[in-house]
Amino acid sequence: MRLVVVSAGLSVPSSTRLLGDRLAAVAAKEAAAPSPAPAAVQVVELRDLAVEIAHNFTNGFPGPALADAFGAVVRADGLIVVTPVFSASYSGLFKSFFDALSVHDEDALAGKPVLIAATGGTARHSLVLDHALRPLFAHLKAVVVPTGVYAASEDWGAAGLDRRIERAAGELAALLRGVSAPGSAAAGQASTLVPFEERLSALGQSPRPGKSPRAVS
Repeated sequence: MRLVVVSAGLSVPSSTRLLGDRLAAVAAKEAAAPSPAPAAVQVVELRDLAVEIAHNFTNGFPGPALADAFGAVVRADGLIVVTPVFSASYSGLFKSFFDALSVHDEDALAGKPVLIAATGGTARHSLVLDHALRPLFAHLKAVVVPTGVYAASEDWGAAGLDRRIERAAGELAALLRGVSAPGSAAAGQASTLVPFEERLSALGQSPRPGKSPRAVS
């Protein structure tokens, strides 16, 4: 199982990266349960890809490091995405990476479990999870876990942050455990379609004149 953290932190050390690492540690352990070995975790640091992201927009081609990052995200079973808050929203670097990814492969995140998280200097920005991050990843067709995690400066070391991390990471792990591997019997099983007129016959009814029968699942 592969878990990828996309961190848009700019400083070293970065509270954004720290939050991503803490979420990944819990999710990787729970996703692999009952095995004692945690799931594999890879971190994509957008700070290191800033130049290649900019070049990608001007020449239309990802550089080697950016192409590797795209590949890691596409192959991942689940994502943890973390951004600092700038001007009450995600950072430009964060948005640019996912814009470039969607141009490269518009279905890269389709159906992929994603945990959203953000860091900021004040709790007033906590709504960024729901007014910015959640709509973005819904647009990219990802499956966003119910609980997002926002960490303000005063949250570090507080029990409340630990509880949110455990809850959100647990939700991501539950989604990862429920994902059927490509080619598995569950993934390859076709839905059984029952013609609409047969459903009506079972109810002692018949299709109305002028209405074409439909197949329903």
